[in-house]
Amino acid sequence: MTLDKAILAFAGLMVLLSVVLTVWVSPLFVWFTVFIGLNLLQSASTGLCPAAFVLRKLGFRPGPAF
Repeated sequence: MTLDKAILAFAGLMVLLSVVLTVWVSPLFVWFTVFIGLNLLQSASTGLCPAAFVLRKLGFRPGPAF
C-alpha cells in the first residue's frame, strides 16, 4: 500500500471514529471532526501532512502526492 492510500484510509477512519464518538459519547467530539477537516484542508493547500511523516517512518512507500 502506498503512503497516499494509507493517508486516505487513515483520514476516513478518523472521520468515522469522530462521528461515532460524537453520537455515542459526547456531542463535544464534533470538534475532533472539525480538527480533521482543518488538517485535510491544510494538507491540501501546503502538501504537508503530519500523518504522512509518521506513516513514512513506519515503512509505507511514497506515492505521487506525498
